[in-house]
Amino acid sequence: MALPRLANTEARRLFLHRHALLAPPTGPGKGADLLSLITDLGFVQVDSVSTVERAHHMILHARRTSYRPAHLAPLLERERSLFEHWTHDASVIPMVFLPYWRLRFARDGERLDQRWSESRRPGYRAECANVLRRIRDTGPCRSDDFIERGGEARKAGGGWWDWHPSKTALEYLWRSGALAIARREGFRKVYDLAENIYPPHSAPDDKAIIDWACGAALDRLGFATSGELAAFWALITPAEAKGWSLGALASGDVIEIEVEAADGTWRRHLARPDVLANAANLPPPGAMIRVLSPFDPALRDRKRAQRLFGFDYRIEIFTPAAQRKYGYYVFPLLQGDRMIGRIDMATDRAAGILHVTAFWPETGIRMGATRTAQLAAALQRTARFAGCDSVTWADDWMRA
Repeated sequence: MALPRLANTEARRLFLHRHALLAPPTGPGKGADLLSLITDLGFVQVDSVSTVERAHHMILHARRTSYRPAHLAPLLERERSLFEHWTHDASVIPMVFLPYWRLRFARDGERLDQRWSESRRPGYRAECANVLRRIRDTGPCRSDDFIERGGEARKAGGGWWDWHPSKTALEYLWRSGALAIARREGFRKVYDLAENIYPPHSAPDDKAIIDWACGAALDRLGFATSGELAAFWALITPAEAKGWSLGALASGDVIEIEVEAADGTWRRHLARPDVLANAANLPPPGAMIRVLSPFDPALRDRKRAQRLFGFDYRIEIFTPAAQRKYGYYVFPLLQGDRMIGRIDMATDRAAGILHVTAFWPETGIRMGATRTAQLAAALQRTARFAGCDSVTWADDWMRA
C-alpha cells in the first residue's frame, strides 16, 4: 500500500508553522508571550557572536518584532521560568522541561568525567568539592573568580584547553546538574547551587523521558526520521529513538509518510496520523522578509534545511577568510516559505549604523522593486532592534 504523501510546499509550511515562522511576527514579545513562544519552539540556542545581535535574541526577534534583548533576562533570572543547559548546544529551555533533563545530567556527568580524566585535567575532580564548598559559603560565582587563586593564575579568555581546574569543575558540576546558571554578566556564566535555582521536582524514569523526548520533538518538527527525533533535544540515543519509533508505529501513535524534498525526491518520515489534514489547513505565508540567525532552530539541521528548502548553508566563522564563499557571519533570509538569500552585515554601534556588505539572492530569486523594498524594510527593523538609527549599503552590495 502506498504511503500518504506530503508535497514540498505543504511540508515547508508545516515545518515553518511548527517553528513559529509562518504566522505574522506579532505579539508583545515579553513575559508570558515570550515564554509561550520559547515553549512552542522547545529551546533557543545561546551564542555569543554579536555582529548584529546575539543568536538567541535574533531567533526571538524573527518571530516577534517587538522583542528586545532585555525581555529575556527576567524569565531566566527573576521568574526562573527558563533555565540554561544543553540540547545540541547551550540553550535556554522552559523550566517545565527540567525533569526530563535528569537523564542528560547523568549521561553528561559520566561522559565528561571520562573525557576530562585526571590525565587530561589534573586536579579537576578534587576541585569539584572546593567549588561546591565555596559557592555554599560565599554565594554564586564566575569562573574568573578562581583564576587568581594560588597556583591557578593562568591566562584568561582562551579555549577549553586553557581551563584552570576550577573552570573545568564548574562546567562539570553544571553539566551534571549539581550547579545551575543563576545569570550571565557580560555573557559570563554565574553559577549557583542547583537547589537555589531549580524548583523541587520529581524525575521521570528513563522510559518516560524517552517517550517525552520523541513525542515532543515530533510535535515540533511536524515529521521526522528517528535520527532527527534523537537529535532534536540531544537527550536520548539514536537507538532509543529508533525503539520508540517502532513502538509508536505499532500502537498507531505515529504513521509513516513520504515527504517531498525541494529537488522532487521523496523520503520516508514519521508523523502524527493527522499530519496531512493539519498541513492542508495552514494559511499561506505572508510576504514579509525575516532575517534569521545562523543558529535558528529552523536551520539547525543543515541537511534537513537543504532537503526542504534547497538551501545549502554553512557558517564560515572557522573558515579562513581567503576560503570563505560568503562571509564570516552571514544571515539567511526567509520570505514566506522560501529561503531567498543570505546577507553579510554588521553593526557599528558607536555610529548607530547597520552596514550591509553584500547580499546574495538564491537561484531563481528576482530582486525587483517590491522585493528590494521589502528587504530594506526588514533591515530597518533589524537596525532598530540592534539599537541603530540607519542602514548603509556597500556600493556593490548585490552579488551574483
